[in-house]
Amino acid sequence: MTAQITREAALRLGMAARELDGLSAAAFAQAVGDRLGLPLTETRLAAITVTDLREILAGNHAEKDCAVGVEPEKLKQVARLLWGEDLAFSELPPLDSHSDGDMPGSIRAACASNTGEVLDGHFGSCERFLIYQLSPAESRLIAIRPTLEADHAEDRNAARAALIADCDVVFVQSIGGPAAAKVVRASVHPVKIPRPESARAVVARLQNSLRHPPPWLARVMGVPAQSLEKFATTDNA
Repeated sequence: MTAQITREAALRLGMAARELDGLSAAAFAQAVGDRLGLPLTETRLAAITVTDLREILAGNHAEKDCAVGVEPEKLKQVARLLWGEDLAFSELPPLDSHSDGDMPGSIRAACASNTGEVLDGHFGSCERFLIYQLSPAESRLIAIRPTLEADHAEDRNAARAALIADCDVVFVQSIGGPAAAKVVRASVHPVKIPRPESARAVVARLQNSLRHPPPWLARVMGVPAQSLEKFATTDNA
């Protein structure tokens, strides 16, 4: 089980088990994994329901008598912990409100991360991608995507590329040639940031470039690069 669970998911499971009056975190994780499937990621835990919890606690994997005295409100609180809500010790940043179409003319960027809201991950080994929507006026953290499930695919790099295929840019500490080729094939532009840095700071620099994009970013945005305008020719025929 430990090899098939992210740190964040383990934290949520541990806090939820504590809420259930001393239930073994290991037994609880095993039961949840049997219910939701492996690997256990934040994404899978976010789908758990109160009904799931009630049936897990009444099943063969729960500890003896653990379902006795568990009120509906307690089960709701446990579910919120597993979703990542009300979790004071979570290392993950809260998401910003966002709906498709909110930010016309914006682009989407992914940051490879292992820790909080820090760009400190390598493409092939990071625990998650932080997904930002940004325009010249604002930026929003709209999703956090665990990579653990992608690592069980036959082609890990292709699965990771597919995970961020809706993005225009991905920031990583490093990325190998074959992996970079698969990212580019997914129409995502990889950018290396060798040292750990605040993901928000990296995104802010990209955001500042949107009004006057360099050639590579202009290609990503699908607009002419202003720096190349002087080389453009005009057909007067």
